[in-house]
Amino acid sequence: MEKNSKIIVTGHQGMVGSAVLKALKQNEFKNVIGISRSDVDLTNQADTLSLLKKTKPDYMIIGSAKVGGIMANSTYPAQFLYDNIMIQANLIHSAYQVGIKKLLSLGSSCIYPKFANQPMKEEELLTGLLEPTNEPYALSKIIGIKLCDYYYKEFGCQYISAMPCNLYGYGDNFHLDKSHVIPALMRKFHDAVEMDLPSVTCWGSGSPLREFLFVDDLADALLFIIENFKGPGFLNVGSGDEVTIKDLAQTIAGIAGFKRKIIWDIDKPDGTPRKVLDSTKLNSLGWTHSNSLDTGLRKTYDWFLKNQDLYRK
Repeated sequence: MEKNSKIIVTGHQGMVGSAVLKALKQNEFKNVIGISRSDVDLTNQADTLSLLKKTKPDYMIIGSAKVGGIMANSTYPAQFLYDNIMIQANLIHSAYQVGIKKLLSLGSSCIYPKFANQPMKEEELLTGLLEPTNEPYALSKIIGIKLCDYYYKEFGCQYISAMPCNLYGYGDNFHLDKSHVIPALMRKFHDAVEMDLPSVTCWGSGSPLREFLFVDDLADALLFIIENFKGPGFLNVGSGDEVTIKDLAQTIAGIAGFKRKIIWDIDKPDGTPRKVLDSTKLNSLGWTHSNSLDTGLRKTYDWFLKNQDLYRK
């Protein structure tokens, strides 16, 4: 990408989109446009096409998505599947119609089968059944990957995808019922300290293994990928560092200053028992992450402390 290339980042007010926007500006890209939900309804194809015709971007990074944790996916499966399919389909097809040079679509590690071989290589896609607790979101992201592949195959479009592991960081959603595991745990332990609670209850057994990536590292990876990777296909983006949910909870409890009892509610679902990406393909191109889990968690918690009024509604 040239420094004066016109680049659209959709979902720029979300955690990932805002990090990408920040990274582009730090790398002195001069013509960056952020697109949010208030600018256009991306589930509406006519409105999406109209926006791209007006802005005429050279490149696009798709950060828009309807996201949430296990509870949100289980409660709103139809909304998660429909909204995410429409967002991706409209953006990818409209990008083709207006002649965007290159498009990078963001997916998720939940695309892989529940019992995929670990660490998960890109070749594990569609080799088994998905984890039921996040199946709607996973299905929509698989469709996004395949749309990019098929537009490459049929029309020669340079549309590619990136599949990050579990993300966290600045601008995350700390709502107790709608957030992912790290912000949910931070909120729980912070509130417990404030209210002087004797214990905190966490979902599941705490035994599943997960891999986490700080969102600024993902933004750096996405810029690297769009500059250095040619399609078709997609790349895993992970840290390679695994942690049990129980150890993660204890680490976050320590950061938040919670020193009392942690109770594990084994009647609640654990999700996939182990989920770690094989990021060899991306690493072989020359990219690795910069922030350790402890460093990223502390940066995120500091951000939460400064912005927690946003989550007191």
